[in-house]
Amino acid sequence: MLLMETPNEKARRYLASIMTVLNTIELPKVSSGIDERSIRSVVDTAQSYVEDAKHYLEEKPSTALAAVSYAEGLLDALRLLGMAKFNWPEPRSDKH
Repeated sequence: MLLMETPNEKARRYLASIMTVLNTIELPKVSSGIDERSIRSVVDTAQSYVEDAKHYLEEKPSTALAAVSYAEGLLDALRLLGMAKFNWPEPRSDKH
């Protein structure tokens, strides 16, 4: 029988993962017409969601999980568009 992660446990795991990414993310020069300041703004917004997740982790773990998931989505979008380089530190079997 598989044990299900609680929202708190999952949020903690995602927070650890995204903190690694935020500390190692590279923003390559792109020629898409989007300036680096705009890309940095998206990364900063992801960081704000991470801070929200940390704040809500103990009292509202489902809210923390939602916030960290938004942050992951923003970073994944930048990576998919070629505007950021990083790898998630652990494979996610529950993604997609």
